[in-house]
Amino acid sequence: MLAVQLAALLGDSDGAGEGAGEALALLDGFDDALVHGLARLADERADAVAALAAAFAATPLGARLAEAADAVVSGAITQEHLTALAGGRIALSGAVHDALLASLDTALGRERAQWPSTPGGPTPGGSGATPAGNALEGVRSWLCELAITGWRGVDHDLVSAADQVIEALLGTPALRRLAVLLDGFAAELRACSPIGSAEHLPVRRWADLWTRAVLLSQDGVLTGEFGPAATVSGRLLVLGVDVHEHGTAVQFQVHAVLEPADGGPSRLVRISVTVAKVDTIVGPALWKLPQRHKVLLAALADRRGIEITDMPLLDSGDLVWDDDRAFVSKPADPLATARLCLAGALAPAVPPLDRAPVRIAEPVLVEGYKVTGDGSFDLGGAVIAVDTERLPDCGPLTPKLVTASSACVGLLRWDGGHWTLQPLAVQAKVKRETVVVATGDWALGPTDPKAAKAEARAADAVAVLRERAGRLLRR
Repeated sequence: MLAVQLAALLGDSDGAGEGAGEALALLDGFDDALVHGLARLADERADAVAALAAAFAATPLGARLAEAADAVVSGAITQEHLTALAGGRIALSGAVHDALLASLDTALGRERAQWPSTPGGPTPGGSGATPAGNALEGVRSWLCELAITGWRGVDHDLVSAADQVIEALLGTPALRRLAVLLDGFAAELRACSPIGSAEHLPVRRWADLWTRAVLLSQDGVLTGEFGPAATVSGRLLVLGVDVHEHGTAVQFQVHAVLEPADGGPSRLVRISVTVAKVDTIVGPALWKLPQRHKVLLAALADRRGIEITDMPLLDSGDLVWDDDRAFVSKPADPLATARLCLAGALAPAVPPLDRAPVRIAEPVLVEGYKVTGDGSFDLGGAVIAVDTERLPDCGPLTPKLVTASSACVGLLRWDGGHWTLQPLAVQAKVKRETVVVATGDWALGPTDPKAAKAEARAADAVAVLRERAGRLLRR
């Protein structure tokens, strides 16, 4: 059945329908201008900036974008102009995202909630300004300098100018989301510096990060982005965990089905737990970091459901996790959950600033496929590429197990111009025995003896760092 559902989606060259190619070409042109810097635009790059603005001529953004494009071409660039261009870029990217997601929902027969037209919270630029206004101004100033200089002009001095700003953001809990984004972005730029002679650059990725940072650094955005949270009670059935990691932070993002206690329709939800780290803590030792979330870790490791009571749920489908409002319930196999519950679950709405194609990550179940020579899954009517590079090092799920699998719960993603599947859990034969292996199986520690020894050595480092941090705090 899924092969028939996905055939039309995967058969489309870009998956987004008519007009997506033109929109992506406009993004490519603007992103190329960011590569070389907005202070020294050649004619074709000036034309690309103007073309981005022209695409919005008949919209409420038209006048502001036209003014911003004229300012860039004339060399009179301000932060306001760059904010307008970032807004235009994310709106164009969001249109492609919405078309892709609509195609996916149609193919899967998936119903999706709508984003509220008037979410609560302060509006950008309104009276509810975020704390640490000086830090936000510093962020905007650095991002402005970055865009004017361009990726090719980035050096260690320019990257280091962000360090003080990032430190100030990290000291303010409400701004840590932006702090982690900037920290990772700056780390990537630093690792590639000097960039002038680099042969290949992640142009789309860096433009996405720059755009998101510009918009999140506007006053009031971080406090008013999601609106007020409702509270929900019921049973959570875990589908799998996606691990996002860079040198100084790691996020465990759990995808699950929520069966509300009030008998309402099942919903797809996410639980995101983020912790700070150092770059020497890697592999299974990462699970030592979120130890205060013991209920969540136990549910992942033992593959059990979770009963929650009055847990805040945002319109984005994100549960604001609180271990005190949860307890581990009955066994719940991720593949069984996907077979029984996934098809009828209501998908969450997508926040405006999250509407970028690369952020699409939709849970699906595929079964009965054949693994091709390049590792793709042939579903008997559709072939989908499998992204095993996203498998986390902190879990037991390996490319070899994926290749040997016969069923897979994974995330459908759109990256590099085509759809891919990121495995979260698989059913495979190991030594003639059918087993289920998931990315979160080692949440309470690795069960493989070799991995356990390596984890024990790394865990010593975690304990030492915690002890040293405790000393510093006691001084």
